Amino acid sequence: MEVWIETADVVDIKERVFQRAGSGIASVPTPPDNQGKARGWVSNNGAGKGKYVTGADLPRLIYVRWQSLAEPQTYEAYIVIPESAREIMRKPEKAFCRFGAKWITETRDNMGIGLAPGGIAKVWLGGACLKAIEIARVQGTINPIGPYEGKSGGKHRPLSEESKAYIDKFGIPFGSW
Repeated sequence: MEVWIETADVVDIKERVFQRAGSGIASVPTPPDNQGKARGWVSNNGAGKGKYVTGADLPRLIYVRWQSLAEPQTYEAYIVIPESAREIMRKPEKAFCRFGAKWITETRDNMGIGLAPGGIAKVWLGGACLKAIEIARVQGTINPIGPYEGKSGGKHRPLSEESKAYIDKFGIPFGSW
């Protein structure tokens, strides 16, 4: 389901704040030819479109505010990154890398955040050649100010025609995330 990220702010373990580390349209997997079920997450979630947070240490907290275009609704979530996740990020792992067809050692240095209808946010850690693993699931809250911090007169970004057709046919799969 389509979302528009208004902001994703990161606080690292040194308490430095990196505002708008992410914003804009998110990478959205859709069923082939708009058929089948959009329920749940794809089997190997990762960083999606991704943005780099240059100069940051390991993350401690992520704040994300987004528009769920299918509903439409504006949500926000505070995602506390547990120490156990940072330990995973510090630990090198062996992985077979299809890109070079060889075994390498790497760390899980990318974080993907999935945003779903109903205000669900999930976080995965991955690497270029490591399968992503889920580290957090958070229930966001409705942002009472609305889209664009109340500056749009309550108007959300438009839903694409393809997604609108899918929702008209199958509905919004609330609760499947």
